[in-house]
Amino acid sequence: MAATTQSAQADLAFMRSIVESDGRPQLTLGVAYLAGGLLYGLQCLFHVGQIAGVIAWPDVANLAFVIGITVAFLIVLAWAIHTDRRQSRTGASGPMANRAMQAAMSGAGMANAAVILVFGVGAVRDQDFAVWLYYPAMIFALQSAAWFMAWSLKRKPWMLATSIGGWATAVGLGLLVRQPDWYLAVCTAALFLLFAAPGWIMVRAARAAPPAVEAA
Repeated sequence: MAATTQSAQADLAFMRSIVESDGRPQLTLGVAYLAGGLLYGLQCLFHVGQIAGVIAWPDVANLAFVIGITVAFLIVLAWAIHTDRRQSRTGASGPMANRAMQAAMSGAGMANAAVILVFGVGAVRDQDFAVWLYYPAMIFALQSAAWFMAWSLKRKPWMLATSIGGWATAVGLGLLVRQPDWYLAVCTAALFLLFAAPGWIMVRAARAAPPAVEAA
C-alpha cells in the first residue's frame, strides 16, 4: 500500500510539473529549434538566390553547402544534448522535466521518421520530386499539433501563435508544391518565424530560469 501511494504521488507530481510548472525548460529543444530555423532558413534563402539567378555555384559547391548545413545542425544539436545532460546530472534540470521532454521528442521523432519513409519512397517510386515536397508540409502540421498541446498546458500566447502559424504553413506548402518560388518563400519565412523565433524564446527562458527544485 505504501509503495502504491508513493507511486501515485510521484505520477501526480510529474503531471503537475508539466501542467503548472514554470521551471527551467530544457535547453536542448530550444537550441534545436533555433539552430534548425536559422540554418535551414539560410539554406532556403540560398535556393531562393539560385532561382533568382543571384547564386550560380557549381553542382559540387551546391552539394557541399547543403551537406554543410546539416552537419552544422548536428554539431549544434550534439552540443546542446551534451550540455543538457550535464546540467541534469548537476541538478539544473529535474528528472520530471527530462521525462516529459524526452517522451515528447521521441514521439515527434518516430512520427517524422514515418513521414520521411512515406514521402521519400513515394517520390522515388513515382519519379516526382513534388511528392517529397509534401514532407515539410507534414512536419509543420505535426509541429502545429505539438504547439497546440503546449499552449493547452501553458496558455502562453506565443505558443498558440506558433501553432496557428504552423497550421497555416502546412496548408500553404501543400498547395504550393508545383510553384517553387512561392513554396520557398513561405518555407523560408516559416523557418525563421516558427522555428528560430520560438527556439530563441525557449533558450532565453532556459538561461533565465532558476534551477528546478525537486520535491521530496
